[in-house]
Amino acid sequence: MKRIVYSLYIDIPEEELDIFDKNILRKNQIHTNLHTKNQFKENYFKLLANKQWYSNKINTEFKLFEYDDKYKEYQSHFKKKYPFITSYNVVNFYKIHLLYELSKFYDEILYLDFDVVCLTNENFFETWNLNKGICVFDNSSLVKTIEAVTDRSQTIRSPTSKYYNTQAMLIEKNLNPKNKVINTGIIGANKEHIKQLKYFDNFDEDINIMTKLKSNYDMFPKKIVDFFGYDNETLFSVKLNENNVPIQWLDNKWHYFFDTQGFIPEETKFVHTINKKFDVVWRRYYA
Repeated sequence: MKRIVYSLYIDIPEEELDIFDKNILRKNQIHTNLHTKNQFKENYFKLLANKQWYSNKINTEFKLFEYDDKYKEYQSHFKKKYPFITSYNVVNFYKIHLLYELSKFYDEILYLDFDVVCLTNENFFETWNLNKGICVFDNSSLVKTIEAVTDRSQTIRSPTSKYYNTQAMLIEKNLNPKNKVINTGIIGANKEHIKQLKYFDNFDEDINIMTKLKSNYDMFPKKIVDFFGYDNETLFSVKLNENNVPIQWLDNKWHYFFDTQGFIPEETKFVHTINKKFDVVWRRYYA
């Protein structure tokens, strides 16, 4: 059984950041991408060392992918074919691309976003039987009803936007619109289910559907459709449904969504530092 843990750190050049895109900012919010870029740089070595430590503890190979020639080649190809897709979204499609590349050589794979910090030495692969399905987190609890949505409550990265975008894609494909909002910050999968997902099969067609739906105000009201985007997690949810891929939902211990609550429970295994308050995470890690 060959296993690997991998992560991705792409330091997007500042001129490519979509910091002026009103669709990723709420009123009076700072430029999210610029803040993320700065926090990653400041915490780079700690974040890398943490993942290396965890991989060593569970006796598993680790690899960090960065802004190297392979990524630049992927980005160049992607931008030529889909020039309307932002660098941020290219990075997020690239991490799924890497899942497929690694599945050629490894039986089981654990992906961790670079802002995920491991607080345990418990072996993920021994706890979660990946023969039972792909492991991801369900963000559906954060979805707002259409009636509750306002322009100020939404961004193109909100779970609500992804939920209705996924629903619209499934309807367009004549599939059951029932779906879950997938967070791909942590993914555990074996090579068989990665293959079954068929994420990049008919990718051109899926991008065309996304483009079409961005101006389809007949299916959903404007305040919903205006925040549809080219999102890797939207497509992930569509593919899970379309190809009947077995799924396991990570609990809050293995994917703790650290955002607005300001604390980290004692039982947390992996903390996904959405708010980029790494100082809080490090205090918990070194305690």
